[in-house]
Amino acid sequence: MVRSCAVLGFALLLLAGCGDGRETLVIYSPHGKQLLGAYEDAFEQANPGVDVQWLDMGSQEAFDRVRTEATNPQASLWWGAPQTMFTKAADQDLLEPYTPTWADAVPDGEHDPQHRWYGTYKTPEVIMYNHDAVDSTEAPTSWDDLLDPRFSDRVIIRAPLGSGTMRTIFGAMIQRAASVEDGFRWLARLDENTKTYAANPTQLYLSIARGEGDITLWNLPDAYLQSRDLGYPFSWVMPAEGTPVLVDAIAIVKGAPNPERAREFYEFVTSSEALIEQAAQFHRIPVRTDIPVDRLPEWMRVDIPTMPMDWDLLAEREAEWMQRWDENVKGRGTAYLAANPPDAVEAE
Repeated sequence: MVRSCAVLGFALLLLAGCGDGRETLVIYSPHGKQLLGAYEDAFEQANPGVDVQWLDMGSQEAFDRVRTEATNPQASLWWGAPQTMFTKAADQDLLEPYTPTWADAVPDGEHDPQHRWYGTYKTPEVIMYNHDAVDSTEAPTSWDDLLDPRFSDRVIIRAPLGSGTMRTIFGAMIQRAASVEDGFRWLARLDENTKTYAANPTQLYLSIARGEGDITLWNLPDAYLQSRDLGYPFSWVMPAEGTPVLVDAIAIVKGAPNPERAREFYEFVTSSEALIEQAAQFHRIPVRTDIPVDRLPEWMRVDIPTMPMDWDLLAEREAEWMQRWDENVKGRGTAYLAANPPDAVEAE
């Protein structure tokens, strides 16, 4: 979604400043209209000659756009997606090296060694449910609880192919299993309990709020935002087994149409004051280690039980796993389990 001016098609979006003489800065991001709109307004107030135009889209769509536009980049900045997607983009030479002023405050493993992307937020995954429909004593408390027959036809899931959050959760479920085959059997059992796959986050929130389904798998910052700020009847559980905590990142697109402004916006939204505001207003957990803990919300000061993850393996095999799930498991969980019993020959 681009709010700065009325456009007819994406090509018109790219006309600088909508004809008002301002510079255009195009940003791809999954961060949602509340956060994106707030920083569009703030950056434009600080830089009246710039027209920030953002496209709010799923993480996978953002990656796909950056990749397909490689010979003629349309966006200057990519703000938000799991580090696995930024790693793949860096490996495909789609990102421009940039070392932010706060680089020393980001631990190894949470930025690209060649400075092509840097982590901004830590994003734990949770089980979210409609507390008007599910009593807290009956809510699932672990990932495996989601497979319980009592939740049959009550789970709604954001379609994983377009969602960095869901791709991370599905990848984590495969990794935590004894084998890849066991992981897919777990996903097939989850599919058996799944009523539908929502095309986008808004559809997911509305479906859960309306009681079309009770339970979903989602990320903690958005669960806070939808419940505490927007009034949805959502509560959440940190799974007993621990949770994957992905690193959300930012990068300048290689060949960016407006690299100077992209660097300025990069620094603007990742300054210490901006990150403190994002923690308070948008429930984002900063990656930077130099943010004073006493300036963060109290809930961010507790240790989050983290599930061990091989992020390099996820980056390498994520696309393969998601294609396999889409072609063989989605909507076919029972048939998949019948065709792939636990005693079948395990194949990696």
